[in-house]
Amino acid sequence: MASPTLQGRSILIVEDEPLIVMDMTKCLETTGAAITSTNTLKHALLLTEHDGLAAAILDHSLGGGDSSALCIRLTARGIPYLIYSGHLYIDGPCSGAPHLRKPATAEALVAAVEHLINGQGPVQSNPEDATDAIG
Repeated sequence: MASPTLQGRSILIVEDEPLIVMDMTKCLETTGAAITSTNTLKHALLLTEHDGLAAAILDHSLGGGDSSALCIRLTARGIPYLIYSGHLYIDGPCSGAPHLRKPATAEALVAAVEHLINGQGPVQSNPEDATDAIG
C-alpha cells in the first residue's frame, strides 16, 4: 500500500480507542507516513504546535470532550484535518471538515488522507461495504 503522497509526511491521530489507533497507525505507516498519536484533547493541542505536521485525523468524541477546540487550532495553523467518527453529523467548528465515517477500510482511510493533503475532501466510503474496516 505504498503511497508517494504520504511518504515521509507527519500525521497526527487523535483517537481514544487504543485498538483503532493501532489499526490506523499500522495502515498509515505502510505508506511511509510518520505517525504521532494521542488520546487526549490537551495533548493533541500541544502536538498541533509542532512544525512539519502535514495533516491530522480526529475522532470527534474524546474522553475529555469533543474536538472543537482542536479543529479551531488546526484551522488557525493551516493544518488540514479530517474527522474520523461514527457520528453521522458533526456540529460546531468541525462541521465543515471532511468527514470519514467509521468503520472505513484501510484503503478508504489512506485515500482520504491523500485527498486531504492534496487539498481535496476525503473519498466517501460506505461502512456497509467495509469487510476489513478500521474502527
